[in-house]
Amino acid sequence: MSYTVSFCLHAYNGSNRMGDRNEKTRRSAIIGGTLLRASIFFLILLSTFLTAAFTSAQDWVRTGSGLGVERVRLAVPDFRPSTNDAQNTALLKTFNDTFWNDLDNSGVVELVSKSFYPLQIPGQPAEVTFGLWNSPPPNAAMLAFGNLGVAAGKLTVQGWLYDVKNTASPQVLGKQYADVATEEAARVIAHKFADEIIFRLGGGIPGIAESRIFFVSDRTGHKEIWAMDYDGSNQRQLTHLASTSLSPRISPDGSRMAFSSLTKSGWEILMFSLDLNRTVNFQRFGGTNLSPAWSPDGTRLALSSSRGGNSEIYVCDANGGNLRRITTSRGPDVSPSWNRKTGAQIAFVSGSTGLPQVYTMEADGTNQQRMTDQGYAVSPNWSPNGQFLTLAWTRKYGPGEPGSSDIYLMDIASKQWVQLTHDGGRNDFPSWSPDGRHIVFQSHRSGKDEIWMMLADGTKLHQVTFTGSNTQPNWSWK
Repeated sequence: MSYTVSFCLHAYNGSNRMGDRNEKTRRSAIIGGTLLRASIFFLILLSTFLTAAFTSAQDWVRTGSGLGVERVRLAVPDFRPSTNDAQNTALLKTFNDTFWNDLDNSGVVELVSKSFYPLQIPGQPAEVTFGLWNSPPPNAAMLAFGNLGVAAGKLTVQGWLYDVKNTASPQVLGKQYADVATEEAARVIAHKFADEIIFRLGGGIPGIAESRIFFVSDRTGHKEIWAMDYDGSNQRQLTHLASTSLSPRISPDGSRMAFSSLTKSGWEILMFSLDLNRTVNFQRFGGTNLSPAWSPDGTRLALSSSRGGNSEIYVCDANGGNLRRITTSRGPDVSPSWNRKTGAQIAFVSGSTGLPQVYTMEADGTNQQRMTDQGYAVSPNWSPNGQFLTLAWTRKYGPGEPGSSDIYLMDIASKQWVQLTHDGGRNDFPSWSPDGRHIVFQSHRSGKDEIWMMLADGTKLHQVTFTGSNTQPNWSWK
């Protein structure tokens, strides 16, 4: 702006001078108008530049996270009842709500608003009138429809996915599901059918509707480990230790969960079997042991331990054997996160230079690289494709600094980063979804710590827990 103003003043000073006061007044008005127009023009240019820069900064995120492709326009009318059973109404609502939300949250389709739908809603293929769906106002490319019915306590769902632009051969998918007539069964069937559609419309990447999130909750009076479906439904308590348990980490095969808990001998890594629904034996190390992390093949764990004095990063076998130290920093090293694509690198947090910063290293501790350049950076989590880290970062940290803890995404190779959350209180502990399109994290934006979720480009932000204080989410691997 100063360059623009200087340019305008230089142009005026080079013009012919006239002594007439009216002329001076006229020229002053011209100059004022010129300066105002120039300033406005500059601000427009600046706004355009910043918008383009922000859009460019977001583009590489969408490309890397699979969000850059054009979304398919999908119409999803409510499924129709196929029987006259009294349970149909409640189960249809559960199914239709779950099915719609799964597709809406997927990041791969654009759902057509139900206000554009025709009055004739199909429940069977013979009832589809293509012209009502593939032309305005719905103008859909795809149509997901079907029916649900209860008979003799058994729930049956039939669903189809049609390409309504291809009237000669429209069927993309046709499925039938059967289970006991319960709301949970209706919800599971909706998840399964939604995942089938997302797999076909999302480039062959499995959907997340059947995945789970593990987290810490104090709603019983103690910090215990809980689990829930990815959308926040079916929340259930796993541990009953009446102590403080933190950092749940589910194994790649979904059979075990490592976590840290305060025991009589101090902070130890404990192992919980999802198959047996109880804790199982695991090696005790001594010292303070925190934040376990699984290797992608499920054969090793990384953790932080103070058994040798300082908190350092150690690696051990999945049963706790063959413990070996891989960092030797002057400051504490904590919060390891394994590269989920290759298993060859580990990200971690180190205080060796003062405030905590995020580093990466080879899985044997060599080739340490500092990733963050300032502030207070913690909680790294590696994306499924191995390209990105998410982290909680207060870029301006210290007395009087205006910064807050926000979720950032960083490209490993270039160290280019983008801020995903803004003006929402303290945000921490990000964790990737198995499809690489979503991030779950804890946030204080509602006035207390709760679990929130968003797409990996920072859009579609929504809260998934509401009872008690809920923290440290960890998304299952599949």
